[in-house]
Amino acid sequence: MNLTDPIFTCADKARAHLERTRWPHGPVCPHCGVINEATEIKGRSARAGLYQCNACRDQFTITVGTVFERSKVPLNKWLLATYLMASSKKGISAHQIGRTIGVTYKTAWFMCHRIREAMTETNPAPLGGEGKTVEADETVIGGKEKNKRLSKRNPKNIGAVGKQIAFTLIERNGRARSFHVANVTGKTLNPILRTQVRRESILMTDEAGQYRNVGTEFAAHGKVNHGLNEYVRKGDATIHSNTVEGFFSLLKRGIIGTFHHVSEAHLSRYLAEFDFRYSNRIGLGVNDTMRTDEALRGIGGKRLMYRRTDEAAYA
Repeated sequence: MNLTDPIFTCADKARAHLERTRWPHGPVCPHCGVINEATEIKGRSARAGLYQCNACRDQFTITVGTVFERSKVPLNKWLLATYLMASSKKGISAHQIGRTIGVTYKTAWFMCHRIREAMTETNPAPLGGEGKTVEADETVIGGKEKNKRLSKRNPKNIGAVGKQIAFTLIERNGRARSFHVANVTGKTLNPILRTQVRRESILMTDEAGQYRNVGTEFAAHGKVNHGLNEYVRKGDATIHSNTVEGFFSLLKRGIIGTFHHVSEAHLSRYLAEFDFRYSNRIGLGVNDTMRTDEALRGIGGKRLMYRRTDEAAYA
């Protein structure tokens, strides 16, 4: 797939591609869930891609019940925006999306958030398992005080104070899962570890105190002491948290170099975007085309309304 593909220039070709991707076994009625029991309505006055379910008699198109529903933006532009976001390793700004596909910044901004919603995992299974290793770490998102205007600097904002916190779990040679959290205490992080990581897993963290007690609940708990500049345990090259640190480097490059600023209200969606690309990367055999189609398969059963875009929620 490349930018000259007809699905990016023709709305009908885009619709056909979306139908093939989301309906590999025939049309699926979003009202009753029946598969391949619908008839396409044809005729001069019929809307392209309109189907009627033979079971419940309701009509629908490929976008009903998805983040694309009721959008006036042509489907080919939706697919192009999805491809650009799925193939940009460090993200792509809404301004760039708007200039590339020919829509306003406001439209591009909302499209990007809808696509991030499609990239978000639905009811994901816990990471890890017997013989598998899961790394856990947290990082702060926010500018340095010395880079702010003098009038806006707060000398009390040391470390994570005044910044947002992202907590990430990464299964080695597997998926990433990130959470926007209020703080880095055991009370906040331990419930996430217990529900998102299988107990049979080997847990890898740094020496932070919030991991000590919960680490005993897993098959093994490897720790490195970053305070002593230890990044790989001497004598055991498997004890490290470098995988999750590498993920944070991509995340920070994207936020600093591409988006420049990410608000508290939307941080969880940006984390989901970076998780999606990392979990569907070339190293796992997923190329740009496959990653885009995976995002398109995730548009169903989700709606993102304007009134929801300002909601901030911690994990």
